[in-house]
Amino acid sequence: MKTLIGSNKLVVRAAALLLLSLLLPQLAAAHVLDVDVSKLSRTDIISTYLKLGFTHILPLGLDHILFVLSIFFLEPRLKPVLWQATAFTVAHSITLGLAMYGLISPPASIVEPVIALSILFVAIENIVADRLNPWRVAIVFGFGLIHGMGFASVLTGLGLPRAMFVESLISFNVGVELGQVTVILLAWVLVGRWFADKPWYKQRVVVPASVLIGLIAAYWTVERVFFA
Repeated sequence: MKTLIGSNKLVVRAAALLLLSLLLPQLAAAHVLDVDVSKLSRTDIISTYLKLGFTHILPLGLDHILFVLSIFFLEPRLKPVLWQATAFTVAHSITLGLAMYGLISPPASIVEPVIALSILFVAIENIVADRLNPWRVAIVFGFGLIHGMGFASVLTGLGLPRAMFVESLISFNVGVELGQVTVILLAWVLVGRWFADKPWYKQRVVVPASVLIGLIAAYWTVERVFFA
């Protein structure tokens, strides 16, 4: 009975975490830079792009939130999750920088569906895998390269101040990383800390959560390929 009650609480927490990720984007509008950065001080510019990077994840980046949650659920301990998050960060930093310097210019019509497919892939892997495979980090790195191109579309629309191009780019990227770490820590506090070692964790949490994430990602894939 205690096990059943504990598992029910876990499912509620996992559902609440997913519901929170779904509802948060509705509370904010699209990225808007409503200040003249040419009139801002160095410190204010760094702060502005730091906040833009963070809000691109929380609350605006539902697809990126679901990807981070997907890499969390299979092995919800902080060390393996943070290793994957580090690989993801390094990768999206590379393509974000290349795109902003004009060295690559991937079309959104390709990038956005692939981002959705990356979420679907990881969700399916969570369902079929018995444990975290060593090559998962390489997979996350590869998908991070694609997500970085998605981040670049935001900065391309907003622009970067020429006098502080590098500083603004780094600040945005740091903000993105802080947003990702916040998602991971929230997931760990709500789920990982309490239930990671339970024998029923995968069956009652990983699989249902991954099915839900996978269905959302599959819908996005179809929408972005055929209706964007």
